[in-house]
Amino acid sequence: MPRIAYIEEIEHPELAPLIARIKAERGKLLDLYKVLLHSPAVMEGWLNFFTAIRQKTKLGGRYRELAILRVAVINGADYEYRAHLPFALKEGATAEQIAALGFWQVSNLFDTAERAVLAYTDAMTKDIRVSDGLFAEVKQHFDAQELVELTATVAGYNLVSRFLVAMQVHQQG
Repeated sequence: MPRIAYIEEIEHPELAPLIARIKAERGKLLDLYKVLLHSPAVMEGWLNFFTAIRQKTKLGGRYRELAILRVAVINGADYEYRAHLPFALKEGATAEQIAALGFWQVSNLFDTAERAVLAYTDAMTKDIRVSDGLFAEVKQHFDAQELVELTATVAGYNLVSRFLVAMQVHQQG
């Protein structure tokens, strides 16, 4: 159970326009959103930010989803991990790659760009600071726009995982 009660749609008609937008953009009202709806302004900002990251960026979807899954693995955010498995597969990550995310450093399943993304994700998530050498490595594979988008993705999904874990929002059945 989450640490605060889920907002139930039927009990909050004042949230109907925002809930309709969530359903239109995300397909359904996930438990994560039922917690975020306690602050409509935060929920609206969340939607804007994560819609931009997931649907309006140049960064390849496979890189995005590998980074998101790696953040979830590091932070122990099972809800986030399970939610993004189908997206990762749809974007071209293999089931073998996904299974190897916990030990990607010793796996031969990732190409050099994917390894750079995973190393960058690890540095941002675990250490916050990214070395100049690692940044130069990532920069070999991505242009300035993609670097901004990758950085925002890793930072944003650290927000997601930390929110989920702190609020004890667990995967829906």
